[in-house]
Amino acid sequence: MTQAWAPDWEWGLLLIALTLVLHAFGLVIIGLALTRIEKLIRLQHWRLSSITAMALLIGAVGWLLAVLHGLEALIWAAAYLLLGAVDSLHNAVLYSLDSMTTTGATGVAVEPHWRLMGALEAANGMLLFGISTAFLFAVLERVWLGFEAARTTTDE
Repeated sequence: MTQAWAPDWEWGLLLIALTLVLHAFGLVIIGLALTRIEKLIRLQHWRLSSITAMALLIGAVGWLLAVLHGLEALIWAAAYLLLGAVDSLHNAVLYSLDSMTTTGATGVAVEPHWRLMGALEAANGMLLFGISTAFLFAVLERVWLGFEAARTTTDE
């Protein structure tokens, strides 16, 4: 690693750690909220159809994950702005989302000595989206099995 890349690595690894911890906390909070909602549904005997309830729960989780990813992109954007890697908040957010989603299509560029941070954010984005995908799959499975069990009990 050359001396010029040291700040990229330091900032990048710090931001990766920070966003992974934030993501873990966010998923725990979403999971706890889902558990409470499931209890409410069972206790109140809500008359929502299984399809409607499943769609609402899955949609809510998807939306909360999008908000979580947005917050994480804003953290990276704030770092780019603080470090002087970009010239405006608009460009910082756009570059951050571009890097995190690994699209690379916006044409926004950072100062040359901060380019490695964009690659590190892309690696971070892949980790975060992978964790979110696994979480969403677990939610889908839990919701599906829960409603299948409820439907089977009411059919008997």
